[in-house]
Amino acid sequence: MDKHWKAMWIWGEGEPSPRNEWRCFRNTFAYEGDPGRPVSLSITADSRYVLFVNGYLAGRGTTRSWPKEQMYDTYSIGHLLRPGADNTIAVLVLHFGLANFYYLAGRGGLIAQVESGDEVIAATDRTWRTSKLAAQDSTSPRMSCQQGFAEVYDARLWDEAWNRPGYDDASWSAALEIGPAGTQPWTRLIPRDIPFLTEEKKYPSKVMSLARVKAPRFTAAIDLRNQMVKDSITHANPVGFTGLLAAVLVMEEDGEVAISFPTGTRADDLYVDGIRCTPAHVDQPETYYTLTLGSGSHLLLMDITSGDHGSVFHIGVDSEAAFTLRAPLHAARNEEGNPFTAVGPFDAVEYIDYKDGRELRRDHPDYLRLKTIRTEQELQGYEGWMQPVSRQLYSAVDVFGASVWRTLSEKHRVPQELQFAVLPTQNFAQLEPFPDGDCEIVIDLGKERSGFIGLELDAPEGTVIDAYGVEYIKDDYRQHTYGLENTFRYICRSGRQSYLSPVRRGFRYLILTIREQRGPVKLHEVYIRQSTYPAAEIGAFRCSDARLNDIWDISRHTTRLCMEDTFIDCPSYEQVFWVGDSRNEALVNYYVFGVTDIVKRCLRLVPGSADMTPLYVNQVPSAWNSVIPNWTFFWAIACREFISHTNDTAFAAEIWPAVQLTMEAYLEHLNGDGLLEMKGWNFLDWAPIDQPREGIVTHQNLFLAKALRDAAAIAAAAGQEGTAAAYEEASSRLTEAINRHLWSDERHAYLDCIHADGRRSDTFSMQTQVVAYLCGAASGGRKALMEAYLKFPPADFVQIGSPFMSFFYYEALEEAGQFELLLADIRAHYGQMIDNDATTCWEMYPNFSENRANPNQLTRSHCHAWSAAPGYFLGECILGVKRLEDGWSKVAVAPQPCGLTWASGIVPLPAGGEIRVRWNVSDNRMTLRVESPADVEVEVRFPEGMQGEVELV
Repeated sequence: MDKHWKAMWIWGEGEPSPRNEWRCFRNTFAYEGDPGRPVSLSITADSRYVLFVNGYLAGRGTTRSWPKEQMYDTYSIGHLLRPGADNTIAVLVLHFGLANFYYLAGRGGLIAQVESGDEVIAATDRTWRTSKLAAQDSTSPRMSCQQGFAEVYDARLWDEAWNRPGYDDASWSAALEIGPAGTQPWTRLIPRDIPFLTEEKKYPSKVMSLARVKAPRFTAAIDLRNQMVKDSITHANPVGFTGLLAAVLVMEEDGEVAISFPTGTRADDLYVDGIRCTPAHVDQPETYYTLTLGSGSHLLLMDITSGDHGSVFHIGVDSEAAFTLRAPLHAARNEEGNPFTAVGPFDAVEYIDYKDGRELRRDHPDYLRLKTIRTEQELQGYEGWMQPVSRQLYSAVDVFGASVWRTLSEKHRVPQELQFAVLPTQNFAQLEPFPDGDCEIVIDLGKERSGFIGLELDAPEGTVIDAYGVEYIKDDYRQHTYGLENTFRYICRSGRQSYLSPVRRGFRYLILTIREQRGPVKLHEVYIRQSTYPAAEIGAFRCSDARLNDIWDISRHTTRLCMEDTFIDCPSYEQVFWVGDSRNEALVNYYVFGVTDIVKRCLRLVPGSADMTPLYVNQVPSAWNSVIPNWTFFWAIACREFISHTNDTAFAAEIWPAVQLTMEAYLEHLNGDGLLEMKGWNFLDWAPIDQPREGIVTHQNLFLAKALRDAAAIAAAAGQEGTAAAYEEASSRLTEAINRHLWSDERHAYLDCIHADGRRSDTFSMQTQVVAYLCGAASGGRKALMEAYLKFPPADFVQIGSPFMSFFYYEALEEAGQFELLLADIRAHYGQMIDNDATTCWEMYPNFSENRANPNQLTRSHCHAWSAAPGYFLGECILGVKRLEDGWSKVAVAPQPCGLTWASGIVPLPAGGEIRVRWNVSDNRMTLRVESPADVEVEVRFPEGMQGEVELV
């Protein structure tokens, strides 16, 4: 039943959708109810909110959702109210003002309502007061193309008592009413369908280093995407543009100048006074130039032609000689007040993965001529192409750039007293200023965390605290989060103060750099409020191999950190619900946590993208119109697995129309040979398999055949038996076409693809053979060949390239009964993570293509739940607990020791309860104990050739 809303959507003066605006709202009301009387507060906002009741942090949101089905949260707040006194509801709303991978562009808005029974006690309307949060600098950089914004927060500009009763908000404005519930773009409000996330205060393990550092004299961060392609704020599709960035460097004396691009150049072209420069040093992607320049003005032109998905462009300049930067053709013409002018775009394109697009043109004559000019005056003929970089898109506070490019780094001994900064104690760590330079400390949280960074300190006014989170440090190597501004700046007011960032971040190591330090800084606390889905650690696994125990532990921790209001790919770089990833994450979750609400919520979100395409996009809710066909197929497979796991036939009936819609859409892409042939991001693995964006890709034809069979099972569960038979038949026809057209008699294997021009691929991969076996396409002699390839992969086949693909490989090994090989692969690949001090599972294996430029970079993301396979397979295969019938009414316990002498563990059941197993092996005999609920039938299977005793409890 829909809630009855009396509240109005409200916002403040100014733009309806301002970029990166933090806005505060307050309402004070009298409350005469009893102290124990139930009182609830329902709330949602665009884009995120933090809720305070009488100064107490009561909750945060909003749960990610499609605007057409905006989710609201309901809190019980009666215990926070003061009967017979004034009570204050205060809300901080963080509005993005642009689209990304977990948010569709909307407009700023807040709606909230306080109720007790049928009585509405308070509701948002024009009587609420509002003010932009003056401490937050709205020009702070984007975090990444996937996310919102980093923050620059000046505590001198804001009264932290704003959220408490008694605060004088007379200078604030009256809120503006947008409209009632149901107002566009939030056409329907629906209640939250999962529990609230946890908030656990976690202290770091230690301060691991102290150094005197210096930053370059000038750094800046620029959003070139929104500068060059103005309407790109409304979507998250990649764009491309040709253009230049211009500035004038004024040297007050002769000297050497260093110019850096901490995240790399775009077109690898820097021109100074018409001369193309050669980098002095490249540390991928960082690019550094060293120039000797005479006194006077020098024209800088940077070729910024590139594809751009939304990453920040960084530039730094440093010199012993005095210099300034200004905009060309006299700084006074640049009303935006920064030294950069964009030239162009001479061409711009937008790319949508599953639609036709054109290539970016790079041959415009003005663009080519401009790269040859030598003086500022020569720009005068091109003023029609020149536009000042918008002040909203330019940040002079570049925490990331200054953290990456340190012009000095001098190590110092870490005093024992400095550890008080990370310990729950009344003591504090005192940091004295260095006479020349900034103070940098690196804090190890002990393991990867995800949540909200908190600081408590005592500092002189104006002290700057730069915070930067990274995932991996080894010796002198730091793996910088290129493409992610995992940073914030906090500028201190005078005295004792605290700050809790409202922006979620994931990291293991926190680098704090204290700049502009005018006196001692006392660090009382540094911590993180870890926030994840509330899942008890019901699942368990232990065995005689300590290495496997560590691997299982990091798999569980990875899965926890990648469970927010949906499954996400990683807590640092993206925090995005990738549809395909979540299928594997759900299976791991079933075994380590056993929760189901988050799985159902994820499955329900996917069809919301039907407004973009019936093929369904690969990350939701998202403004990137991107389709990975396999991700849609994995969604259909995951729907069937959820129904089988829970025996939830009501969900089958609910989700079936959405499954049917997308299956029919894909069947329309079958060609005359009965094969799926389409444009899209035809992806499965980060490996050099032949998977072109257009043509017939074998692995996704195979997964479509499996998805059709699973769609048939969903239809049957939904009571659509006739339709189920039709989908079974469609799957059989597709499988027959695959075997007819995509098999190579010469190589005795399935080829990777047939290109759009009809050329048969000469690439053969283990990925394709694994999927052919797993999806049941191979039979008879071909199946025997696939099983042989699983055991002995041909050396000239492309090998498995990622832990994600290993999940499917392990599924195939399980089906083939190759448990020893499965366990050996887990030990080898995940063991190297343990050897490198991993506390979570890596996105990639070392030496994948993106890492080869730097052998120290073992992976991109160090916490990626698509990689947490051992959390599932150690429980299902080695412990041996496997569902036999829907809803786990019948269970097999079939251990596979594979050389282990003992194992024990717990597998949670979807309706509550658990299966407990303990087994020991001695002299080829197994002693097995199984504890299960009385209504679960247990079928025990000893390993082949082994006898034993069973105790069923």
